Amino acid sequence: MSDKIFDHLIHAFEAPLTNPVLIFSLVLFIILLSPILLRPIKVPGIIGLIISGIIIGPHGLNWLEKNSAVDLFSTIGLLYIMFIAGLELDMNEFKKTKHKSLMFGFFTFIIPISIGFPVCYYILDYSLLTSILIASMFATHTLVSYPIVNRYGISKNEAVAITIGGTILTDTAVLIILAVIKGASQGEITNEFWITLGVSFAIFLFIMFGVIPKIAKWFFEKVESEKTGHYIFVLTVVFFAAFLAEMANLEPIIGAFVAGLALNKLIPHSSALMNRIEFIGNAIFIPFFLISVGMIVDIGVITNSTGWTVFYVAGALTLVGIVGKFLAATATQWAFKYSKNERNLIFGLSNAHAAATLAIIMVGYNNDIIDENVLNGTIILILVSCIIASIVTENASKKIVLEGRQHTEHIEHVEEHEEQIIIPIANLNNMEAILDFATLVKSKKSPHPLNILSVVPNDEQAERNLYEARQNLDKMAKYASGSETEVDLMTKVDFNIASGISSASKEAFADCLILGWPSATSFVEKIVGEKTESILNRTDATLMMCRIEKPFITNKMITIFVPPMAESEVGFAYWMEKMTKLASELSLPITFVCNRRSHSAVELMLDNLKSSVPVTFEEYEDWDNIYGLATFSNSDSLLVFVSARYGDVSYRDSLDGLAKRVGKYYKNQNLILIFPSRLEDQHIDEYEDVQTAPIFRRISREIGNMFSKEK
Repeated sequence: MSDKIFDHLIHAFEAPLTNPVLIFSLVLFIILLSPILLRPIKVPGIIGLIISGIIIGPHGLNWLEKNSAVDLFSTIGLLYIMFIAGLELDMNEFKKTKHKSLMFGFFTFIIPISIGFPVCYYILDYSLLTSILIASMFATHTLVSYPIVNRYGISKNEAVAITIGGTILTDTAVLIILAVIKGASQGEITNEFWITLGVSFAIFLFIMFGVIPKIAKWFFEKVESEKTGHYIFVLTVVFFAAFLAEMANLEPIIGAFVAGLALNKLIPHSSALMNRIEFIGNAIFIPFFLISVGMIVDIGVITNSTGWTVFYVAGALTLVGIVGKFLAATATQWAFKYSKNERNLIFGLSNAHAAATLAIIMVGYNNDIIDENVLNGTIILILVSCIIASIVTENASKKIVLEGRQHTEHIEHVEEHEEQIIIPIANLNNMEAILDFATLVKSKKSPHPLNILSVVPNDEQAERNLYEARQNLDKMAKYASGSETEVDLMTKVDFNIASGISSASKEAFADCLILGWPSATSFVEKIVGEKTESILNRTDATLMMCRIEKPFITNKMITIFVPPMAESEVGFAYWMEKMTKLASELSLPITFVCNRRSHSAVELMLDNLKSSVPVTFEEYEDWDNIYGLATFSNSDSLLVFVSARYGDVSYRDSLDGLAKRVGKYYKNQNLILIFPSRLEDQHIDEYEDVQTAPIFRRISREIGNMFSKEK
């Protein structure tokens, strides 16, 4: 009996492993352990997974073999990498700096290829097609070190923006070259090939950018409650796009990349859906692909008689890859007169060869265009370039911050890393939409969670009300976990709801309150009607009231109505930053409706925010006639009305009862009503240590000078 058990165990652990449960457990163990072990020595996780694949693969310990299951997961991971690359690109930022991005894209494409081709063709003695493919690989780059830039708060620096824009251009160009090289390797380059490629590519682009976004928008709008269905739909689009690309004689990875671009505007970067896409991809599919890449690498070639060739090829590839990207960054520096640190920032971001490089090399290897020496050399290139990219980006980011050269640093009365937002629960039916809104506008630098508050009436049923409030809060916490949004649940017992919200706001030093829209259904247990005015009078923080009747995906633009003197309010900078952030997340343009003076103030603020959101202005002077604003709105707009508390500088009688009036006039439309903060600036002294003056004072001075010159 014991012999049978022993034989069973021996058979189960016999290499290569055949038990699917054991294989999957081993892969998950590697995915879990690899980044933990490599993090202390600052080696990118992508390298650890590839090395793990080398160790357990058929050319290492032979624990796993390349079979259909591994190939399936590997293909999914490869497509997933390219899809996320397209999905995460900031299209607004690209449009804003498109001319400079185009120039950098040209430099980072042509310079590495110009150096790489002669090296591969004349020095390494590869064939024409192989040399072109390897040279095109040098042109690609992956933004591996982007999280470093984000951590230092300079993600909107112009140098960063053009690097991201250049990524779109150079990767797209390389992928098209890849399709041509594949066709040439199969002897299909004829006039018919070019006609077929052109027509099929045009049809493919029409389907992806003309048909798919409309279907996706309809699906997300009509099937709003089925959150799991949204993710399945996205996966369907990705693999359908990959199939369409294959039918068009293109590589499937082109289809996945284009699918990301097609859905880019429909999936906000801070949404629960985006979180699911990234979480599942980063947890399972992408690591599986990286492990499978390592399994292909044959370390045996190093020990045989021609092993020196691997190091020779790897050294040449690594040197060309790094030098080419450095020269491209230097050319960009000269063209746009950037500083040395900004040049290094561009180089650090664009130097890492990872996802796109792997994708191209794998296609070349699978089609017998490149050999094992190039494959192994590419792995070494990825290792070295990722490490250099991380170090250079870290140093450049630190120096840019220390020199005060941040192009994105904006000054407001609330420091982003101190931001506190409170969301009082009123009506559970619309709380999910309000929580989504709060997630979109919340500062990513703030370590503080969103505070969800429930105020319980202090009466004979207070204990029971507390229990029900806790259940409601738990529902909101469960929903927030879908997008990995941290929440802090707060419950207060008070005789007056407005008083409870006010005291909670003061205790938490809240910078912003986000409420649901006033409703006339109940005047006691909900935040309704006259209670809203009471909350306004009892609080000083920025207050936003939201009526989100339809998914944000139905909106085509954001229209913000800015009354005269709104720029003089203490909270002006804060709500401006929040609305531009919302527009950026939703990839929507903004139209500001205001008078001439406010127009100038808004433009100055946008300039300081360095926002990439497309903006237009409509001038309106008759602010005593609120209903005249209707001429600037349409049913596809998200309407934002800026008001003021009684006694504030921009307060006017015509804005009294604005919530009820616009709520009745604009039915079934998304509305936001903002009451700016009137708190005295708590952080001005801190800013004055590093800046010359608070932004709102500078704006007031510049506007005053402007109008005095006109007089």
